[in-house]
Amino acid sequence: MTDATAAVLDVHERPSPALWGLLSLQHLFAMFGATVLVPLLTGLDPSVALATSGLGTLLFILLTKGRNPAYLGSSFAYIAPILAAAALPGPDGQPLGPTGAMLGAFLAGAVYLAVAACIKGFGVGWLLKLLPPVVTGPVIVVIGLGLAPVAVNMAFNEPGTGVYSGQHLLVAAATLGLALLFAIVLRGIFSVVPILLAVLGGYVVAAIVGLVPWGGEAGMAAKLAAAPFVEMPNFAIPFVTYDLPWAQAGAIVLLLVPVALVTIAEHIGDQMVISRVIGRNTLVDPGLHRSLAGDGLATMLAAFLGGPPNTTYGENVGVLAITRIFSIYVIGGAAVLALLLAFLGDFRVALQSIPVPVIGGVAIALFGVIAASGLRTLIEGKVDLGDKRNLLIVSIILVLGIGGAVVHVGAVAQLSGTALAAIVGVVLNAVLPHSREEA
Repeated sequence: MTDATAAVLDVHERPSPALWGLLSLQHLFAMFGATVLVPLLTGLDPSVALATSGLGTLLFILLTKGRNPAYLGSSFAYIAPILAAAALPGPDGQPLGPTGAMLGAFLAGAVYLAVAACIKGFGVGWLLKLLPPVVTGPVIVVIGLGLAPVAVNMAFNEPGTGVYSGQHLLVAAATLGLALLFAIVLRGIFSVVPILLAVLGGYVVAAIVGLVPWGGEAGMAAKLAAAPFVEMPNFAIPFVTYDLPWAQAGAIVLLLVPVALVTIAEHIGDQMVISRVIGRNTLVDPGLHRSLAGDGLATMLAAFLGGPPNTTYGENVGVLAITRIFSIYVIGGAAVLALLLAFLGDFRVALQSIPVPVIGGVAIALFGVIAASGLRTLIEGKVDLGDKRNLLIVSIILVLGIGGAVVHVGAVAQLSGTALAAIVGVVLNAVLPHSREEA
């Protein structure tokens, strides 16, 4: 592991007040682009996502006793299941909308708590056997490639029509080009925010070609002037702002809850990386059971307020590695800044004005990176695809996941392709023999 003495600020060290805000702002920038992109893709409120990201991180810090410098943001793994759940018909025959997915997201967080309790009682070995790289790797590939049509449609087509638009393609291509350029060229702390910078650049291009109108009563200038300085985010609290869709509960659970198996495996991977970076084993102290419980409760809180499920963020682990600043006070400061930002009315107007092709451009890069990270999991896990057993497991997961966006189970229940792939992968890994002798 990395020598902790190399830290500029160790986990329990507090920076000076003047430096504290700047360092926290740095972490906020690292998580901002991806955290806001998820609600923009799923129809949830970006301000709520920022608020639940900040609250979830503070809750995580509390649960891990201030010993784990991880930041929590919106999880990409749940995008496709949320979209599928939002399309389910409600009592009035109309789609439930994204709030319909909150029940499943809440229960997905509960899965974290159950796994955390099992780890506390029985250790982590059983979970690693249940979710080896031969299962998690191809499922992560499925998550990325399964979202590919969403990104391409947003980049190429007129929103809501499905009709090709050269203007939208131009903006998406410019945004994607900037993301690639920034990711390769930028160094230092700027290297962890290429997506945020690409969105800003794409926004400028969109404004130039007329996709962001500024003048007139419906222009951005008028909207910004009319927006209150402080405004409550559009929290969607069960039984208060919407009714929980109990009639579709089974379908929603099948769409979202199995994805928790994949995100739990990602959580373990993130904790291993954080341990190497900060020079102390977070799997032992404060313990994997505590970090999983913190992640799960953060997801449940986000679902209760109408935000996307939370997850530990690799972008912020990158900031830790680059800056050598591990202070939990800096992470907590970033969470407070995210929470405060969610209540700014002008900021919400600006977020909601980001054109769809700008999001589509960065989505092409991000979803591809997700798929590539699945391949990386297979490589780092030394999965031998020359072994027929491994080859069959990976092949079946890929076909089921990519081919079955939504699978109907009975008359009402539905299962996302990702969830189906994860379940089948776990089962195949458990029952298929490793050798002819074992069979």
